[in-house]
Amino acid sequence: MLRIKRVATVLSNYQKDEAEEGGSVRGCGRNCLRKCCLPGSKLPLYAYPKSEKVELCGKIGTPFAFLDSLLLGEWEDRMDRGLFRYDVTACETKVIPGEHGFIAQLNEGRHLKKRPTEFQVDKVLQAFDENKFNFTKVGQEEVLFQFGPSEDGEPRFYPNAPIDVDNSPSVVAINVSPIEYGHVLLIPRILEHLPQRIDHESLLLALHMAHEAASPYFRLGYNSLGAFATINHLHFQAYYLAVQFPIEKAPSKKITDFNCGVEVYEILDYPVRGLVFEGGNSLKDLSNVVADTCICLQDHNIPYNVLISESGKRLFVIPQCYAEKQALGEVSPELLDTQVNPAVWEISGHMVLKRKEDYEGASEEKAWRLLAEVSLSEARFQEVMAVIFETVSYGVVENMLLEDKHDADEVGGVKNSPCAAVVSGKQECLVQY
Repeated sequence: MLRIKRVATVLSNYQKDEAEEGGSVRGCGRNCLRKCCLPGSKLPLYAYPKSEKVELCGKIGTPFAFLDSLLLGEWEDRMDRGLFRYDVTACETKVIPGEHGFIAQLNEGRHLKKRPTEFQVDKVLQAFDENKFNFTKVGQEEVLFQFGPSEDGEPRFYPNAPIDVDNSPSVVAINVSPIEYGHVLLIPRILEHLPQRIDHESLLLALHMAHEAASPYFRLGYNSLGAFATINHLHFQAYYLAVQFPIEKAPSKKITDFNCGVEVYEILDYPVRGLVFEGGNSLKDLSNVVADTCICLQDHNIPYNVLISESGKRLFVIPQCYAEKQALGEVSPELLDTQVNPAVWEISGHMVLKRKEDYEGASEEKAWRLLAEVSLSEARFQEVMAVIFETVSYGVVENMLLEDKHDADEVGGVKNSPCAAVVSGKQECLVQY
């Protein structure tokens, strides 16, 4: 088994000391998100429109300034209360000269006070272990708000909503080791103790958050185990960056498309090989295809990262192998000395550097060299793509059948839809590649 020790990133202040505190009047004394402290607890709730048929053609303005007033307002409140490990606004940042515009940030705070942990890097799927740190152990002061569907199809905000223990809420919490302004964690169905693995429901939730944000500067990212996720409890990360990521600017070529309108592209002229998904008749169509892709990678034990950009309209899926190379001793000492773990943000072109010498000497050549070590070989990437397309094509058929059955049940008969013609024909009618 391949293992990497000393995972550096601390996402919550409660990772530093997991010992239970006793003698408190209420619960464990942490005001956490477990049964000892949950009874009677309340948190703000942002409820997004419940419809899964949200179209991707545009975003109609809502009466609530979701990110500007709620997320950022709550995030700044936690900064004023001293809950972050360092002041990210004091970190130096620059665009590295060159064709691709890689972004370098000097963030020495993420390197300090490392807590020894250990993850197996050759298994993407690992069982949830409640004895290790997980997000139910965070204090409620680190949680900004609950995020879930509204009951009437309209966006709503409730400043003091009870926590529904029976229907595990999804929550947005601060990342106490922020990379950029507004750096938060989206934790789906937090009380269900889900391991770090994408499913259809969780990815759709992340796309709803991106869609509700409606900001080109707000992106969500996901790291699988083996691709530098540091906690085996399902979560996405998100933050603002007021420039394009280099990966977003990279050219691409179309590989295939699906009957649901989703188009798939291969990234070109970029150091890491990956896929881009966009289009679709609805947010759910796009989410289903990408979720099927992620599940395929998980089931085949391939570490990967996901970037959600353009308000949920464009998703990047990047299989990678850096942690495996690192554990096998196949990464050069020069790259290892930087102590950079190339997760979703680094792969996207935002290089978070922990040493001043690396920041001052940053160059496009060095960034490219690091990211090239992350990428699968061309031959391996082609093998992975073949497996993905075979798996996803069947997943699209199943999803369309389920949706047609649901629609037919609603009208009390068989729905006459394009899906019927697709399913009755050959697989080539559904996906072309």
